[in-house]
Amino acid sequence: MRAVTVPEVRGVLSAPDVVATAESIAAVQLANGMIPWFPGGHADPWNHVEAAMALTVGGLRAEAERAYQWLVDTQHPDGSWCMYYLEAGVEQPRRDTNVCSYLAVGTWHHFLHSGDTGFLESMWPVVTRALEFVLGFQEPGGEIIWSVEPDGTRGRYALLTGSSSVYFSLRCAVAAAEQLGQERPDWELAAGRLAHAVGCCPEAFEPKDRWAMDWYYPVLSGALVGAPARARMAERWAQFVMDGRGVRCVSDRPWVTAAETAECVMALDAAGLGHEALRLFDWVQAFRHDDGSYWTGCVYPDGVHFPGGERSTYTSAAVVLAADTLAGTGSTAGLFRGEGLPAGLDLSDPVGDPTRHP
Repeated sequence: MRAVTVPEVRGVLSAPDVVATAESIAAVQLANGMIPWFPGGHADPWNHVEAAMALTVGGLRAEAERAYQWLVDTQHPDGSWCMYYLEAGVEQPRRDTNVCSYLAVGTWHHFLHSGDTGFLESMWPVVTRALEFVLGFQEPGGEIIWSVEPDGTRGRYALLTGSSSVYFSLRCAVAAAEQLGQERPDWELAAGRLAHAVGCCPEAFEPKDRWAMDWYYPVLSGALVGAPARARMAERWAQFVMDGRGVRCVSDRPWVTAAETAECVMALDAAGLGHEALRLFDWVQAFRHDDGSYWTGCVYPDGVHFPGGERSTYTSAAVVLAADTLAGTGSTAGLFRGEGLPAGLDLSDPVGDPTRHP
């Protein structure tokens, strides 16, 4: 087991601050391990995993493992989870492929942080079932259909943000497979096809250009790296970034959200834009509450928090993960830079090297 070192970003966020934020997430966690968005709210497996990752970074390992156990307990036999849950049970039974795949990221993250091979082994069948479910909805062009109805009816289109996130999940799943001595060349091929779609085929996705996540997720996922990644971040910076405030969730509204800002921090860091990443991380601290939690969003110029003054666990989680990334000292700090992650089979290479790294 590895010693826990809580990250800090000097001059911006201390290690005790990070612990307080993790504790604010744990305070919302239910007895069964589920982490709602806020007290009395619903949970979705994607944001639940991100919250679990933040618990891990904040040194709350037992709480994180209870969160992962909730996913084990609620997984359907086909490998999926429903879109939304309440404490009493399912709220929205539709499946979201991106949501179902993200457990692979959390599992790999927890292993990197803890060094616990037993945890990785115990989660491997759960991750495998989830990825097999998701890849059943990959289109010939590589993109992933975003939704599946309870009766198995496929959604009509793919989403760029969702497919980008699935690509990152596949990379983490392949890394876990390699750690366990498993061979999954089919996942590597699927990852390569998906990266090609995300990086080269915008027509494959339903247009969602207004949304910030469609701007930065191809970079955050590692589908775009180096100069192309930096060019993408520069291209729409002025549309999405409010100077001194943060990232708009949509380009044509003055709605700054702390989660999008924190995720953009990690995308900028992955693109090698560390100065810009630190600036945004500094700005997002204006959303911090006295108890360590973070307001979900703010409308400018009025400065009114929205929605309804909400402080959400997924927002706090994104800030913790951004802090870990910028601190650069822990075993998980390089995850969103793609350190140690295979990129999948490169479809631009006629021979192909399924072990290449970005």
